[in-house]
Amino acid sequence: MCFEDEAGQGLRPPKGRTWSRRGQRPQVRVHGGEHGSRVSIAGMVCYRPGMRPRLIYRLRRYRLYRLRRYRRRKGERAGFTVPEYKRMLQAAHQQLPGGKIVLVWDNLGVHHSAAMRTFIDAHPDWLTVFYLPAYAPELNPAETVWSLLKRSMVNFPATDLDHLADMIKHRLKVIQHHPDVIDGCLAPTGLTLNTTPAITN
Repeated sequence: MCFEDEAGQGLRPPKGRTWSRRGQRPQVRVHGGEHGSRVSIAGMVCYRPGMRPRLIYRLRRYRLYRLRRYRRRKGERAGFTVPEYKRMLQAAHQQLPGGKIVLVWDNLGVHHSAAMRTFIDAHPDWLTVFYLPAYAPELNPAETVWSLLKRSMVNFPATDLDHLADMIKHRLKVIQHHPDVIDGCLAPTGLTLNTTPAITN
């Protein structure tokens, strides 16, 4: 079972508390050369009873430039496209034991698009999709992954977009190599991988 979600991070780092001398509040200088640019992340946390949990993700650099106001580069989308989602799902199909995926994700417009629906319907042998209720991030363990990522980057001043992307990759790889952390992301949702129905008197 795979839970998918998206997140993003700009060059302005997440704020966090730290120690300092009284009256000498620390300042984090943010590089402004690519102000408004960000790294988008699409990730899947994957669970199977008796198997090591997995984190599969993709990054997308999103640059903005300034001309009177911030504008998107021609032909550039802020979020992930259907082809990018397809490639991520196909990679998961190849990497995960057994290859069959039960995908749970939110109601983002691209998830409901005709092109995405066509792709899902074309692969019923290995892909089954369920949609989360509206406004239910607490049911998605991927949200906890993003929380861990943001906390690990508190007050981190990236020099440019590539530096930021490299740091995000590094922090996500650390999470990938700690399956106990990925397991722990499931607990706050209240969901369980136990398929045996509870017996009550």
